[in-house]
This record gives sequence, structure tokens and C-alpha cells, in this order.
Amino acid sequence: MANKDGGYAMTCENIVFECEDSLQMKAVAVLIQKASAFRSTIYLIRDGRRANAKSLLGVMSLGIQSGAEIEIEANGDDEKEAIETLKSHLKNPTV
Repeated sequence: MANKDGGYAMTCENIVFECEDSLQMKAVAVLIQKASAFRSTIYLIRDGRRANAKSLLGVMSLGIQSGAEIEIEANGDDEKEAIETLKSHLKNPTV
């Protein structure tokens, strides 16, 4: 939903990534595919570092491992759906 300036209000959610070690790389690849399906700008934030959720190198640079707390930040017309989709995937990656 557009705000009074014609832009969009940013949505943020925190989640703990839970994934078996053997599936982590596949889970990250699926996460990027899911993020890329949205028009919104989406970032993942871990330990003060921020990466574009649609970028494999960016997401890999965060060193996301099982048990890591991650903030998902989205801005755009489908931001709420993007957050919910990525949050669901990070809680229970089905690869």
C-alpha cells in the first residue's frame, strides 16, 4: 500500500533460520528464487550486515547457518507477501 508520499512503508520481520546442515546451501538457493519472484526490494540482515535477498553472492556473504537470527526487510507493493513467504521458508526450508 502506497504511503502519502507515493512510496511504500517498509516491512521488517525477525526470524531464526532452522535447517539441517546438509540442506543449507539448497535452502539458500530456494530462498533466492522465492525472493526473486517479488517486485519488492528485499534485504536480509544478519549481525549488522545487509544483503540483497535476490543475490546469491550477497546472501552467501552473510554466512547464514542454522540457528542464525535474520531480519527480513522488504519495501514495495508486495512486501507483506514477500516477508511471509521468506519467513515461512526460513522457519521450515522445504527444498
